[in-house]
Amino acid sequence: MERTRNGNVGDGLDEEALQKLPNGAKLGWGLVKPSTRGPKGELSVKKIVDAAVALADGDGLAAVSMNRVASSLGFTTMSLYRYIASKDDLLMLMYDSVSELELPERKSGDWRAEMREYVWACVEVFVKHPWFGDIPVTSIPIMPNTLKIVDWMLGTMRSFPLNEHEKMSILLLLSSYSRSVGLINRDFGQALKAGANPDTFNGLEYSAALKQLVKPDNFPHLYPMVMSGTYAGENEQTSTVGNDFDFGLERILDGVQHYLDTRKG
Repeated sequence: MERTRNGNVGDGLDEEALQKLPNGAKLGWGLVKPSTRGPKGELSVKKIVDAAVALADGDGLAAVSMNRVASSLGFTTMSLYRYIASKDDLLMLMYDSVSELELPERKSGDWRAEMREYVWACVEVFVKHPWFGDIPVTSIPIMPNTLKIVDWMLGTMRSFPLNEHEKMSILLLLSSYSRSVGLINRDFGQALKAGANPDTFNGLEYSAALKQLVKPDNFPHLYPMVMSGTYAGENEQTSTVGNDFDFGLERILDGVQHYLDTRKG
């Protein structure tokens, strides 16, 4: 990164602070000059990341290596290292790349509708890119695309009578729910793709066995649900819940509404 005469990066940025960022984040924010080696225009950070995402989408995260990405592009592994220094940096850039969501329009102050949009948009990333949930969370969001999503969600709470800590806690709650639902939906989709029976995933295939194994002495609260068929989804037609994930999200939003009511009072 270039220094200005006062020792800071151009545009008034503090180089010492920026140097603490992982290299992947520096690349994501455009703080690192692109390599000028090799034939002009044949390779770029974006081309490398796009190729890695394509590999992961097709064969899973385990298939992504600097060597395999390079081969898919027709370059040597060393060529990639001129642009992206490590696989960790590449994973960070891949994560942020698929987090570039088309943010929905505001719903005229309908914060519940906007929060639903946020949650289901995040869930869709896990389904569309199954490897996404395999990248461990190692810090708060620091990449540009993920921060745009954070900013959009905070905008949903712009009129809330809450302090910044409370708003961030609500954001974390919704993000955690979307991650949980996203991983379940991802796993279900992958199981079906691999030829699994849907009745195995939802438990119907095991219901008869569980009715023999689950006894009231050891499972006093679960037992009646197993025997009625509710636990394994035998009687979905009598459910008053509808979609379990929609139901869970609405109860979370009810909790947010209740908390807002206590603050307004």
